[in-house]
Amino acid sequence: MRFPAAPDAPHRTPRLGVLRRWFDTSADAPADDARADRIDWLRAAPFVAMHLACVAVIWTGTSAVAVAVAVAMYVVRMFALTGFYHRYFSHRTFRTSRPVQFVFAAIGASCVQRGPLWWAAHHRHHHRHADTPQDPHSPKVHGFLWSHAGWFLTPRGFRTHIDRVPDFAACPELRWLDRYDTAVPVLLAVALFGFGKLLEHVAPGLGTSGWQMLVWGFFISTVVLFHATVTINSLSHRFGTQRFATRDESRNNPWLALLTFGEGWHNNHHFFPGTVRQGFRWWEVDLTWYGLWLMARLGLVRDLKPIPAWVAAKMRR
Repeated sequence: MRFPAAPDAPHRTPRLGVLRRWFDTSADAPADDARADRIDWLRAAPFVAMHLACVAVIWTGTSAVAVAVAVAMYVVRMFALTGFYHRYFSHRTFRTSRPVQFVFAAIGASCVQRGPLWWAAHHRHHHRHADTPQDPHSPKVHGFLWSHAGWFLTPRGFRTHIDRVPDFAACPELRWLDRYDTAVPVLLAVALFGFGKLLEHVAPGLGTSGWQMLVWGFFISTVVLFHATVTINSLSHRFGTQRFATRDESRNNPWLALLTFGEGWHNNHHFFPGTVRQGFRWWEVDLTWYGLWLMARLGLVRDLKPIPAWVAAKMRR
């Protein structure tokens, strides 16, 4: 992993400007080439603090209800990331209404993986340049740690390339989520703390509290969610099998598919990213596909793009 030294003092970004960027990404300015791929530790401080906050579990303790909430937060938000940030915003593999689009964009924003436009823009770029020097998180090119998290903390990584997502950039509500990408996570954290305080008073027998719910429901759940998500960058391009010959190192990994609700069928996805399904065989568990299928039956989404006949025929050869 690359951790270049910070630039000399005369070239440092003013600290007040960096602090503003914690809350308003419109303050992010394109970095020059010399600094674009260096970790900006001050800008990344909230991300680091989120990890350190998990240690507070030593003092808050645990309870069945806090762990259950943490698991529920993981499940709901993983589905929002995989179903909407990835399969909808990045690849447009189905259609939905503007209200449903916004609801799941907001849930995805609560994951502390930035806004839907940022996510889709970076992912589309990844598919165009997978495992080449232009791919910011290729483990083949940059190594495991950089592909797993390092790239995410650089000026180049922070920037949203609106020109890559013109189809969704016209939606002001999505641009707002991108600009103020900490707003929804902060609201979720406050809500979880309040929920824990409420349970502490109305149901003390559950053994939870506001701080415990905050640590488990937000910090631990969010950190686990982040690292599970980015295994598709760092591990699915290294470990697994390759059913299809692609121009990259994408691989199918059933364990990662379970962890990420179907994203681990990554070689399938890179071979044909235009289908809503990533598990191409019946036995390739794809929880996100099952959820989207159910939503289609309920009328919440529509026009789910199937696996084309020519792809199915290629698998039978």
